[in-house]
Amino acid sequence: MSQAPLASNAWRILFLLFLANLFNFFDRTIPAIIIEPIRIEWQLSDLQIGLIGTAFTVIYAIAGIPLGRMADTGARRKIMGWGLLAWSGLTAVNGLAWNFWSFLLVRMGVGIGEASYAPAANSLIGDLFPSRQRARAMGIFMLGLPLGLLLAYFTIGAMVEAFDSWRAPFFIAAGPGLLLALFMFFIREPRRGAAETVQVAAQPVERPLRKVLAIRTFWWLVVAGLTFNFATYACNSFMVPMLQRYFLMPLGQAAVAAGVIVGVTGLFGLTAGGWIADRLHQRSERGRLLFGALSMLIAAVATGTALAQGKIDIAVFVAIFSIGWLFSYNFYTCVYTAIQDVIEPRLRATAMALFFAGLYLLGGGMGPLVVGSLSDYFAHAAMAAEGVAVLSEAHKAVGLHGAMYLIPLALFLTMLALVQAARCFSRDAAAMRAGLAAA
Repeated sequence: MSQAPLASNAWRILFLLFLANLFNFFDRTIPAIIIEPIRIEWQLSDLQIGLIGTAFTVIYAIAGIPLGRMADTGARRKIMGWGLLAWSGLTAVNGLAWNFWSFLLVRMGVGIGEASYAPAANSLIGDLFPSRQRARAMGIFMLGLPLGLLLAYFTIGAMVEAFDSWRAPFFIAAGPGLLLALFMFFIREPRRGAAETVQVAAQPVERPLRKVLAIRTFWWLVVAGLTFNFATYACNSFMVPMLQRYFLMPLGQAAVAAGVIVGVTGLFGLTAGGWIADRLHQRSERGRLLFGALSMLIAAVATGTALAQGKIDIAVFVAIFSIGWLFSYNFYTCVYTAIQDVIEPRLRATAMALFFAGLYLLGGGMGPLVVGSLSDYFAHAAMAAEGVAVLSEAHKAVGLHGAMYLIPLALFLTMLALVQAARCFSRDAAAMRAGLAAA
């Protein structure tokens, strides 16, 4: 089989997409880091804290479906550019919120802006890089996730302390996104299917949603994404508060520790994981997905072990939990590329939008809400067990730590879904190639 070409501007565009992805995750991480000052100022429950994350992700998922369809039929550079302008501007507005409901409403607006980005960017990468290089390209693109988290966790605590206000990071974060948006409008897009080994028809696909949803591998990958995002959004929303309450760390130190767990690990997980996934794919079509399943098993065992140790030395907790999170990052290089291998180019943005809808509506949207609700329940149970009438910060610490056990459970379920996806992947990938050849 002849090898598809690499677009001449592929690496330049990928670098721009990576930068925008970095600030995408930087902006959306700010509330998770400064949530304890907000909770105390506005006297919020953990359920309300979870609702902030849930509202964002539900709106993100719903808006992503029409925006993803637009990316399959329109100019992806414009969709990404206007989306960047919207979410960056609204991030600044978040710093002006005066109560819980105003903060929640603006976060929902940020979610609409950010929903424009991922489907269009993933579709663009599929047309820039041939199949043999996509896992590496996707790994570089997704480095924006851990680097964005790392930058956020390592700097936002310092911003709050320097300005003595939790509002300052929102204003500071808006600038880079507004600047990057201008560059998006000047991207020279490749034609759809340019990185495939066969010519892709130019006309739109009839009944696109039905065709995407008919692919069994895609269904299992959506289930895997749902459970995986449940774990990641629960972790990102509550790791800093848990470190503050349970391990009694100040905000700045808790943010840095969380940055090591969810940020530093991604630098190694995505770069090494993308290379390993591509090598395994060359040996076996199912290699990527089986590697992803093994990684999820290791992630579940390590994160569960860290939580089960109780109030151990914080360095030991961070080390054990980080091992799990390191392997969890293989989800992105294995699953995102698998979607591109079973979905034809004219439907990839639509498929990614549907994929993200499952991730965020039922995964990311439910993770913070369920963990927050369970945290409140366990906290009141701890209070009742002591026979006291006042809910203390110690009770809230015990409650949140107990609720975090849902994270390793969700990672284990992700492993089971990836095993099922691997079972039908070869058939669906062959059907996609046959369909392109017949078009």
